[in-house]
Amino acid sequence: MAPAARILAIRAFASAGKGDEGESTSLAVLKSIDWAVSNGARVINMSFAGPRDPEFALALAAAAKKGVVLVAAAGNAGPKSAPLYPAADPNVIAVTATDPEDKLFVHSSRGRHIAVAAPGVDILAPAPSDTYQIMTGTSVAAAQVSGIVALLLEAKPGLAPQAVRKALLSSARDLGPKGRDDQFGAGLADAYGALQSLTASARGPVADVSPTR
Repeated sequence: MAPAARILAIRAFASAGKGDEGESTSLAVLKSIDWAVSNGARVINMSFAGPRDPEFALALAAAAKKGVVLVAAAGNAGPKSAPLYPAADPNVIAVTATDPEDKLFVHSSRGRHIAVAAPGVDILAPAPSDTYQIMTGTSVAAAQVSGIVALLLEAKPGLAPQAVRKALLSSARDLGPKGRDDQFGAGLADAYGALQSLTASARGPVADVSPTR
């Protein structure tokens, strides 16, 4: 998504074996966020989900205050799940997943906090030991949106987190019920559209010079 971006890979989760999700602690994640911010990260991708943690919320608020854009997976607990964190945190851009037909990933968590959607079903992605694997879930979708954010920051380095959110939401392609909804948020994230929205906002409003009759 953003070829010029530099990735700071932080091991916040211990491996639980091939094909299994890793495990972590709040302290490990907090230390990881602190390290990322201290080393100049402009966007932090959080492809994990769990219950709310007050200490974690404080760390996210501090990172956002320093201009870091926070992106997280909505979670794969299904439509009846309570909002999961960090996606449901107000400082975070919550990302859900769509399939190849732009339908919602059936196991996506839902709610008013969902910001945008991105492809997240049967995605070919890098894997350990220089291999590739097919992956499905909101974690994959969140990573793509983090890439779009990096692309926006490359085009306009001074963008604040709220400006990034506005660019993503205003340019998203509406899916599902008309307008913003609890399934897709504002719709499918559009990298080109988001970049165009930055250019349009930089130019400002254009006067109507059409001829009058």
